[in-house]
Formats: sequence, C-alpha cells, structure tokens
Amino acid sequence: MCLSIPARIVKIEGQIADVSIGGTTFKAGLQMIENVRIGDYILLHAGFAIQKINEEEAIETLRLLKELDDVYQGESE
Repeated sequence: MCLSIPARIVKIEGQIADVSIGGTTFKAGLQMIENVRIGDYILLHAGFAIQKINEEEAIETLRLLKELDDVYQGESE
C-alpha cells in the first residue's frame, strides 16, 4: 500500500518541481508524469509526482486529511 499526498506545483526547473503542501515546500521529481505547469496539483509519493489531479480533488483530500489530524490532536489532549 502506498500513500500519496496532494501538492501544488510552485516552481519547475527541468525535471524537478518545488511543491507546496500546507505551506511547506518539498522537491518532487517529474519524471513519471507529463504536461504539468506551475499551479497544477499532483500526487506526491516518495519524492515523485505520480499523477496530476484536479484542484477540487486536491483541496477535498487536503481538507479530509486536516480533519483527521484535528480529530487525532483532540484525542491526544
């Protein structure tokens, strides 16, 4: 099983992109996907963009992840 996280592309240099997840920036290899531009959302897994996704899907997934984190944080208090 693998886990990928939606990330927004903020910069591209060759086959490497800077992507943002919740304000934190990571590097992502673009070797596995084509036709991405700054502003696109991708699924990030193990340092690679593995799929391009639409903005609505990305935002909804990030909202659900935040909701899970909020529940977890509430249980640990």
